[in-house]
This record gives sequence, structure tokens and C-alpha cells, in this order.
Amino acid sequence: MTFQQLLDGAEILAQSGDPDLSAVEYDSRRVKPGSVFVAMHGETSDGNRFIDQAIQAGAVAVVTDSAAEKARDGAAWALVPHGRRALARLSANFYKKPAERISITGITGTNGKSTTAFLLESILSAARRKSALIGTIEYHVAGKVLPAPHTTPEALELNRLLNEALGQGATDAVIEVSSHALAQERVFGVPFDVAVFTNLTRDHLDYHRTIEEYFASKRVLFEGCGTEPPRVAVTNIDDEYGVKLADFSRKRSSQVLKYGWQQGDFHAERIDIAPRGTRFDMVTPKEKVVVFSPLIGRVNVYNILAASAAAHARGCGMEAIAEGVGNLAFVPGRFQRVDCGQPFTVVVDYAHTDDALRNLTALAREFVSRGGSKGRVLTVFGCGGDRDRMKRPLMGEAAGRASDFVVLTSDNPRSEDPVSIINDALVGLQKSGAKYSVEPDRRKAVTLAIGETRPGDIVLLAGKGHEKVQVTREGSRPFDDVDVARDALRAAGYECDAGQAGVGS
Repeated sequence: MTFQQLLDGAEILAQSGDPDLSAVEYDSRRVKPGSVFVAMHGETSDGNRFIDQAIQAGAVAVVTDSAAEKARDGAAWALVPHGRRALARLSANFYKKPAERISITGITGTNGKSTTAFLLESILSAARRKSALIGTIEYHVAGKVLPAPHTTPEALELNRLLNEALGQGATDAVIEVSSHALAQERVFGVPFDVAVFTNLTRDHLDYHRTIEEYFASKRVLFEGCGTEPPRVAVTNIDDEYGVKLADFSRKRSSQVLKYGWQQGDFHAERIDIAPRGTRFDMVTPKEKVVVFSPLIGRVNVYNILAASAAAHARGCGMEAIAEGVGNLAFVPGRFQRVDCGQPFTVVVDYAHTDDALRNLTALAREFVSRGGSKGRVLTVFGCGGDRDRMKRPLMGEAAGRASDFVVLTSDNPRSEDPVSIINDALVGLQKSGAKYSVEPDRRKAVTLAIGETRPGDIVLLAGKGHEKVQVTREGSRPFDDVDVARDALRAAGYECDAGQAGVGS
């Protein structure tokens, strides 16, 4: 492919040269001879600083979003007004526009994206379709499970993954679309066939500043990011922002499918949430179908409704929907049980906002109270560093309100002092009146909580979920709440099989 062919459809302010190209890169460390280097301003760094390094590594062309940069001898050159938009167009062109050759469902919202995505993937499989999944926990492409550096990758990686999926016969892709990705235009030019909205609660306000700005980023998925709006919009009408999106999407001529607990095109009747799963009658625009899921809790009724509506929009029948919902045993780090034969329950969950903690502790309370049991809820949680400080006391209060005992610890402190983060959350925890202990060392905190248990209790390890590392000032080190919990249970005298997986939600 030539440089001129690669630039087709991109916004170009100036351009020179037309060499043959072998690769597209935006990271100068990955540049090889024959590459085009896309130099763009990022959130924390500026790729334009590495133009000369890229040329030295063999780049034969440069695309830059900086008018201050001058063309270099021996390299083709293009100046663009938007670096990420250019990267998106070039990536699509290089991989022969894979997003236009596969049907894509995008899922956005504060909570529930991952579980909804896993459910939809399971339904598509039950409908005998091949699909790719790209999201927070991991990427599934062509039968391979890949690590997920970002919920939504940069346009180059996204197009590469979609192209690989197409090569293996995939017809569908399910993508979790984060607010950061939408604000940064990582999915610019991607035509979403179906867009799903789960809910909106306080999160990422360190980045978006206000809840309205946060919502505006989410709304981009429904208005189209350099494309037409989605063919179908699926929205949660029990959420005020979901109602707004339904009205917004209808005005933009998208078909709207609404879902909710007791209202909407998809809603639930005769709900039975038991420790081993959730059963309910799902009312749909065409018929009523009985569904059973190993996932438990009120939040998962919503996730099932969202995934089912999206699957319906993609042409899946009710039989496949019910089968797919029933086939998904658990989602990594989402109400994932760690079972070593102990007489109490240990659960790992990704809950890292005050709303998610309220949902998690409410589910735990229902779990231990079923059948007249008097089990207690013990919660281990922390708050992330370099993130919205205002939500820390809210998380502390949410954890304390529905827990019998709380261990306040570290999550990913990143560049911050873990004790300072804990002190921010402690204000809300103390306000709740709950019994608590403070232990900055998360491994010790897990051991402490498990040591406090009695038969029938539930221990919630909240915040990190599927994550495999702890991020501190010193960098990243291996840390998996599931493994740490197993170690603590072994130390307490229980026998753990390393291959065991729990029921998730």
C-alpha cells in the first residue's frame, strides 16, 4: 500500500511523498523499516517528540498533528488537524476497513459493561455465530484469549483485532466502549450496528470533570463518531440518562429498544434470585421466555435484559438467547466465588464506585439472609489513586452502610500515598457507623477479613476484580485477589484446588 492510498479519506492539511508502506505505528518503539509513524498529541505525552527516533528506526513516512513540526528529509510527510482521527482512518485503510465488514455491537455505561458483553458473546455463540469480544477483562479473538491493556484499544489495535477476527470467519464483534475511548475518538469511523447503554453513575470525574460531561462522552456512541448513528439503540429506562438517550436516539432515526425491571420492550416478571442462580420470565416484543442464569443478583437481571435486547436486535431467536444466558457460568472478577470448602463465602468483585459497592453489598446481604440465615457481610475495599477524590468518602459510606465489618485497604494507589487515599475514604466509612479496621497492605487485609469470619458469613473483596497487578509508586507487581484469597484460605486450613472457578455476576 502506498502512502497516498493510506491517506484516503483522512483530513489532510499538507502532504508530500508517496512511498510504499509495510506498517502503521504510533509508538516509535515499534517502528520497523517501511513503517508510517503517526505522531499525535496524547493525554500525557506528545508523539511528535519521537519523530526523529521513528525515522531512525526506519519510518519512511510521518503523519503529524503538529504544525510546528517541519518535514524531514528522506521521509514522506502529512500534516493533519486531528491525530487520533487520522490514526483511525489510516488504520482502517491499512486493514481494508474491517469495521465495515463485521457487525459491531458497542456497550457503554458505568457498570455492567463487561458482564453484558460476555452474555451477548455467549448468546451469539448459542446462535452458532462466530464473534470477537473486546473489553475490560480480556479480548477474545479467533479462539484466543488476549490480555486487555485498555477497555477499548486505540484505533490501530482495534482494526487489527477486527481484521484478525474476520480472517477466522467472525460475523459479529462485541466491544465495550469506554467514555475515555469516546472522548479521545479511539472509535472514530467505526460504524456500530447496535449501541447499548447500561447506566450512568459517578465515575471518572477526574477526567470528565462533571457528570454531564461524562454523559456527553457516552452519548457519542449513539450519535455516531464520524459515522451514521447506530441502527438500533438499546437503553436502560430505569436510569434517567437511559431515558434521555432513548429520546435522543429516536430523534436521530435509530430504532430504540428499551429495557427495565418492570417496564420497557424487555422486562422481567416472576423473578427468583437464589444462591445458585437467577430465574425469571423475560417479556420481549414478540413473546415471553423463561430464562435461567448462573449469575445472581438484581444487577444481573439488568445485564441479561440488556444483552438479550442487543441479541434480539442482531437477529438472534429467543431459544438462542435463553441458551446463551444459561451457558455463561461466570465472568472473571464479577461476583466470582473462591471456594476451598470453607463454611463461609468469599467473593471477588470489580465494584469500584459507590453505586457498585451499594449493589454488591445489597446482593451480599440478600445472599446471607436467604432462608432466615444470620450470616454477616464483611467487605474489603480501597479506592484507586490518581482518580476522582470526591468519590472516596462516598465509597466509604456505601461500603459501611450495608456491611457488618469493613477492612479499608489499598486498591491501586498509583502515584499517591496509600494512607492519604485511605484517609479520604475513612471520612465516609466513619459516617456510616460500621465496625471497621484499617490495613493498608491489601494481602494482610484479605487475611484479616477471612480470619474474622463465622460460618454463613460472606467476605467481599471489592475493587480489583479481574485485575492481575497492583499499581503503586514503585510500578506494577503481580496481585490477584482470587489467588490472594486462596492463599489466605489455605493458611486458615482449607484445601484449595488452584483450578477452581466460582460463580460470577
